[in-house]
Amino acid sequence: MPHAHSSHSAGGPVRIRRVYEDPLPDDGARVLVDRLWPRGVSKERAHLTLWLKDIAPSTALRQWFGHDPARWDDFQRRYRAELAQNPDCVRQILDLAQKGPVTLLYGARDTEHNEAVVLASYLSSLQEN
Repeated sequence: MPHAHSSHSAGGPVRIRRVYEDPLPDDGARVLVDRLWPRGVSKERAHLTLWLKDIAPSTALRQWFGHDPARWDDFQRRYRAELAQNPDCVRQILDLAQKGPVTLLYGARDTEHNEAVVLASYLSSLQEN
């Protein structure tokens, strides 16, 4: 039976969840991919393996996007271009994914238009190659 979110990672070991949700036992490595620490979340509650703020979209790109769905396609293209220039951070997540499940955590309210969605898709395309 396929999971509702399997489309993001084609059954691969990278998943995405809001950092405000309680940790799950099968989250594996929990990686926060926001540049800014999420409001109202303690370090203990976040239960992070890693805070990889340098993999987040640049401040200029994040502010331009502003979670506006009309800018989503452009945002994806621009963020993927930034990721292509940031192989060290990408490699850190791929290395974790080789060892087990990885859950990318984000603070945005919009669960469909955020950097973790783009990042998970980008990582799964690299894993398939």
